[in-house]
Amino acid sequence: MDLIAARLNKISPSQTIAISTKARALKAAGRDIISLSAGEPDFDTPEPIKQAAIRAIEAGQTKYTDVSGTPALKKAVAERFRIDSGLDYTPDEIIVSTGGKQVIYNAMVATLDAGDEVIIPSPCWVSYPDIVALADGTPVIVPCGPNSNFKLRAEDLEAAITPKTKWFFLNSPNNPTGAAYSAEELRPICDVLLRHPDIWIFTDDIYDKLVYDGFRPATVVQVEPRLRDRTVTMNGCSKAYAMTGWRIGFAGAPLRMTKAMDKLQSQSTSNPSSISQAAALEALTGPQDFLADWVATYQGRRDLVVEMLNQAEGITCHKPEGAFYVYPSIQGCLGKTSAGGVAIADDESFVTALLEEQGVAAVHGAAFMFPGHFRVSYATDTESLREACTRIQRFCAALR
Repeated sequence: MDLIAARLNKISPSQTIAISTKARALKAAGRDIISLSAGEPDFDTPEPIKQAAIRAIEAGQTKYTDVSGTPALKKAVAERFRIDSGLDYTPDEIIVSTGGKQVIYNAMVATLDAGDEVIIPSPCWVSYPDIVALADGTPVIVPCGPNSNFKLRAEDLEAAITPKTKWFFLNSPNNPTGAAYSAEELRPICDVLLRHPDIWIFTDDIYDKLVYDGFRPATVVQVEPRLRDRTVTMNGCSKAYAMTGWRIGFAGAPLRMTKAMDKLQSQSTSNPSSISQAAALEALTGPQDFLADWVATYQGRRDLVVEMLNQAEGITCHKPEGAFYVYPSIQGCLGKTSAGGVAIADDESFVTALLEEQGVAAVHGAAFMFPGHFRVSYATDTESLREACTRIQRFCAALR
């Protein structure tokens, strides 16, 4: 009898984590490596948030909390949803989990049965399809290419719906492309969903505070309140507040959904860290003024990276509305050979040769269910970005 459960054969280890791990190993071995693979801010957690955690430790807030989060934090999450997006959730309709990934896992495991389909526009975050598969669901990938600015068209959503469709995922701003939807762009998508009342919606808004050029992102329930009773709206502290390691994600949803996720969480991880919850409370209720400076810095980095990558031979880079990623095409590089003798047959061979020959770590597009591209994170200092893009230009210029 095999020790390992068959369900694990449905998934793969996170490829973004795998690339980051390889880059760290090369750096530890003495290589000059610039990693553009990690999806986390390079900024430190703001000092008031850290101090709130210290105060919580000193006050003895080190015991179990309610499984779904402390009452104070759930109230703060509900208020943040109201302030930021005009969404009306009661604290009972809020669940706090160990990162946004657990919110997704809870929702899928609590609701999917074998054969249920989940529509996922691609490019998409690497974990969506695997979490769906682990929950016995079937991921239905809908490609959204550069011709539509990596955004889903309503007609493509309509075409993907079948009697087995149970969920529809939307991530805006998007990982890996940075594409974000305005209210006007979401309207036709919401109209499709109104015509299919049995489909639930999961909207991942984790990057919604990181948008540029005055862009105003929207979320599904904000655009169409009639979809509220079958929508899970997810957000968290990781990206906007530079708290990836604190592991706090949260969601607002109809009460029957939050109760189901609470039930599952009670038998898996139980409550998130009490100290992290105290820090998150400060993040959501404390000063927000640092965000404007961070967003301005990210925007400058985005503009630099887009400009320099578009100067690399064989690469085309779209300028996104949000997040801290760009997703350039390598169509002009395919079929060539690197200076180190590597045949560039696909995006995986491209990023592997780029790491080995130029010391720049990025993530190949196939990991995001949309090949022919690669993801660059510009959540690192400007000089490192400039040097990394110079190396990418050099790598591409040497292709023959």
